[in-house]
Order: sequence, then C-alpha cells, then structure tokens
Amino acid sequence: MPALYVMIPAALLLVGVAVYIFFWAVDSGQYDDLESPAHSILFDDHDPRHQAAVKNDETVSTDEQERPPRA
Repeated sequence: MPALYVMIPAALLLVGVAVYIFFWAVDSGQYDDLESPAHSILFDDHDPRHQAAVKNDETVSTDEQERPPRA
C-alpha cells in the first residue's frame, strides 16, 4: 500500500509532463504540415520545378569548381 502513495503521484506527474509536451508541440507547429515531408522523397532533385533542386544546383556548381576532376 505505501508504494501506491509514491507511484500514483509519479504517474500523474508523468502524464502531466507528456500532455504539456504534446500541447507545446502542437502550438509550435510541429504537426502543421504532415504531407510535404512524405512527398519530398518522390521528387527528383534535378527537377527545375522543385525548389530544393534550385538550391542544390547552386551548391553543386560551386562545389564542382573547387574540386579537382576525377581520374
């Protein structure tokens, strides 16, 4: 019986912390866009219509200038 006096408040504290973290995640926008990360793997990186491709092409072109050619 004395163990219940410790375990019940500990469980309630743990649930309270979990609920607080969940509401913090929702308020900070962690669950706003669930579709884009799942679909981004389907896009070709070199597709000019894809925004990430434009950024990656600029990085690749500057990296290719700095590296020596492969043998």
